[in-house]
Amino acid sequence: MNDTPANRVPAAILDAPGAEPRLGSVVLPRRTPHSTLVSVVAAPLNPLDLAIASGTFHSARHAAPYVPGSECVGVVLDSDRHPPGSLVYAECHASPATPGAFAAQVLVADDELLPLPHGLDPVSAAAVGNSGTAAFMPLVEDAGLRPGETVLVLGATGAVGQLAVQVAHRSGAGRVIGLARDQVALDRLLALGADAVVALRAGEGPDELGDRLLAAAGPVDVVLDGLYGVPLEAALRVCAPRARVVNIGNLAGATARVPAGLLRGKQLTLSGFAGLHTPLRDKEAALTWLWTALGGGGLQVEVRTFPLAELPAAWRAQTTSPHVKYVMFTEDGHRPHPTPTQPEHATVTRTPAPPGPARDADRPAGASA
Repeated sequence: MNDTPANRVPAAILDAPGAEPRLGSVVLPRRTPHSTLVSVVAAPLNPLDLAIASGTFHSARHAAPYVPGSECVGVVLDSDRHPPGSLVYAECHASPATPGAFAAQVLVADDELLPLPHGLDPVSAAAVGNSGTAAFMPLVEDAGLRPGETVLVLGATGAVGQLAVQVAHRSGAGRVIGLARDQVALDRLLALGADAVVALRAGEGPDELGDRLLAAAGPVDVVLDGLYGVPLEAALRVCAPRARVVNIGNLAGATARVPAGLLRGKQLTLSGFAGLHTPLRDKEAALTWLWTALGGGGLQVEVRTFPLAELPAAWRAQTTSPHVKYVMFTEDGHRPHPTPTQPEHATVTRTPAPPGPARDADRPAGASA
C-alpha cells in the first residue's frame, strides 16, 4: 500500500534478534473486515517481549525487523464489530508482518479484543493482562486450587509472582509461600497475602533448599513454577501426595531432574502453561476475575509508566528484573492526570489494598508463553 502520513505511525522497532528497540515509524497494513484499528493507550512491557526479541525463545523468532509489544489497552478508531471510541484490551501477536503494541496505533483481529469494564483504569487493566493470566490460569484453572490448600510460588517477586500470591490468597489458599532471591522484595509479599517467604541462596542444592522450604511451608499442594532448575527440584521434594505443579518459566535453568520414583510415589501432576498459545477467548474468565478484583480494590499492582520515546530505557531496566510493572502510557490516553516519566524516575501507581488486616516472592516469574 502507499506510504502516506495517514497510515504511518510512530513506533519502536527491533532491527535484529538481540537488538535494543529504536524509535522510528511504521506503515500499518490497511484495515480489512474482521480487524480493528486501535489507538494505543497503555502497553505493558513483558518478559515475553524481551524473550521473543532475544531470538532464543522456544516458539517465536523473528529475523526481520518488527514492532514488539504483546498486549495493550486502547481506544477503537475503526471497526466493524467494536464501537468506535470504546476502550478495549487487545492481544497483539507481533511479527514483521503485524506490528505490535509499542506504537501509536495497532491493527488487531476482532477476536483478539475484549471490551474493558466501564471506569477501570486502563494502565492497571493492561498491567494485569499477560502477568495476571499467567498467575490466575495455572493456579485456578490448570492446578484447580482448592480452599485451604498450600501454595508455593517459585519466582514470587516479579509481576507474575506478586499477582500469583494475591490470586492464591484471594482464592482461599490456606497458606501461600513465596520463593525468590531478593529478601527485601520477598518481605513485601507478606502484605500481599504471603504467609512465609524463602530466599534463594547461591550454590544451594535441591536437598538443602528443600529442607528450608519444608520448614517454611510444610507439604505443598500446588506449585506455580517460574524458575525450573534447582528450585523446582527442591519443590518436588516438599510436594504433598497428588500435588499439582504448573511451570510458566525457566529463569533458573532449562532443565530439571525429576526422579521417577518421586513422581510416581507421590502421584504428582506436572504441566506447563503457555499464554502465547492460549486463545484470548480462553483467557476471558481470568481477565474478568482480575479486572473485577482491580475495580474492587482487591489487587495491588506497582506500575511505572513511560512514554514511547523512553521505551529503550525501560527495555534496559526490564533486563535487570525489576519488581514493578513497566507500562508505556500515551499522552492521549483516557486516564486522569497521566504522568508518563522516565523509568528511573517513574511515579508509582498502586491500586488500594483490600480492607482488613494483612495476612501472615527477584526475577519476574517467567515469560508466560
